Amino acid sequence: MPSTTYSSTRGSPGQKSISFSQVVMSGLAHDRGLFVPDVIPKVSLDEVESWRSMSYADMSTELLSKYIGPDEIPKADLNLIISTACGNFRSPDVTPVVKVGEHYVLELFHGPTFAFKDVALQMLGGFFEYFLKKGMNGGRLAVLGATSGDTGSAAIAGLRGKSGVDCVILYPKGRVSSIQERQMTTILDSNIHCVAVEGTFDDCQDIVKASFGDAAFRDEVKLGAVNSINWARVLAQQTYYFWTYLRLTDDDVKFGNAVNFSVPTGNFGDILAGYYAKRMGLPVGDLVVATNENDILHRFFTHGEYHRRSINKSISPSMDICVSSNFERYLYHLLDDDSSNLKNLMTAFESTGKLTLEGRTLAKAKADFKSARCDTAETLNVIRSYNKDHGYMLCPHSAVGVSALHQTNLANKHSVALATAHDGKFPAACSQAVPDLPPPPPPPPPSSPCSRPCRRAARRARTTPRPCRTSSAAASRSARGQRGGRRPPGSGRPPWSSSWASF
Repeated sequence: MPSTTYSSTRGSPGQKSISFSQVVMSGLAHDRGLFVPDVIPKVSLDEVESWRSMSYADMSTELLSKYIGPDEIPKADLNLIISTACGNFRSPDVTPVVKVGEHYVLELFHGPTFAFKDVALQMLGGFFEYFLKKGMNGGRLAVLGATSGDTGSAAIAGLRGKSGVDCVILYPKGRVSSIQERQMTTILDSNIHCVAVEGTFDDCQDIVKASFGDAAFRDEVKLGAVNSINWARVLAQQTYYFWTYLRLTDDDVKFGNAVNFSVPTGNFGDILAGYYAKRMGLPVGDLVVATNENDILHRFFTHGEYHRRSINKSISPSMDICVSSNFERYLYHLLDDDSSNLKNLMTAFESTGKLTLEGRTLAKAKADFKSARCDTAETLNVIRSYNKDHGYMLCPHSAVGVSALHQTNLANKHSVALATAHDGKFPAACSQAVPDLPPPPPPPPPSSPCSRPCRRAARRARTTPRPCRTSSAAASRSARGQRGGRRPPGSGRPPWSSSWASF
């Protein structure tokens, strides 16, 4: 089957029917639009069922090969890229699913930098290296990225030491956690460069977009993107929606029934992956956009008002964003793939900071997504109550997603809240709710391809959460060495200790 081709959301003739390799290497379309698939592949329920007994890497290979044919990457090579990426995770499940209270939590923090972005960026680094070794770009790529906290460290972990790749990461000074900053600035590989910018994440993102808009500069330095504007990230993130669906239907949910997902949302890339998974044929029910005080997306899905405001500094800094980079992809589909209409709307928004939809179009958007807003007080309350009632620690971002499940009355066995980062990355915030914090997690294992056998029974969704120091029941589970939970104190050097060898 030939590979899927891609076109820009803004419809320039020279940015249509672009190959996957070109999309990966260029990131942003030359007309400042974002690449979207010309055709969204379909999967049948029978195909999904056939993936049930596979490892995460093998299931992901089957899924991504729907988009990436052997004309771009032979299947054996694709599997090696994905298996190598999965080998950098601490859990054999890569993204374990646990039941906490009445609903499920998808733990996306078992990668090298303890955040969901590791899943996609470990794969993206492999794609970059693969295509460069094939001679693309003359074997050189200068990756420029902006981060609100987690993208930068995950990009660095995925690209450090990669042959032919230089990586420059911009982050807003004083607006990321101290651990996030150290995960970026203490990496000494010669191809990694971090720059603190006076301003907000949106200021960093504006620099990135302006750089891609300068054709002479872009072509001279062979510029590439690592932010979620790069389609490969959205593609890779679809894998854990399929994985999670299979784990819930191992035991608790009837196969074929819909599963709901609540996603802490800033740049809209993570939940957009769920939208594409649903359009592929995965039985996804409600997709809930969970925002903090920086709630431009909640305001849009409630009132149709995508209006830019100043950023409020919060305890969930990775969501402190007032313009969501990936939202343009969804708008393109919402407008029935009309690039002309989309371009006019985005041009007006870039000029006025306001985009308003109403009537049938807004009703369609509300059918695609639910939304909820969670402020700092509520975020801390969720962290506190889940620690007390379930012995489970949530990071501030993950707590926003859990709050949204409750606000939309979806906290049940058919629903999953995405835990997008480990609570250990945000001790200053979490300690406001739980003064006696659990120990930080152990370092990741040495990098190796994920070749571990994963039997179906061993990969079923767990019904008990990972251990937490404030829960005696959880402590007992920790003593028994339950797989997937946080290891007991002393089992490994924290990655933000004096030695960063694990990174």
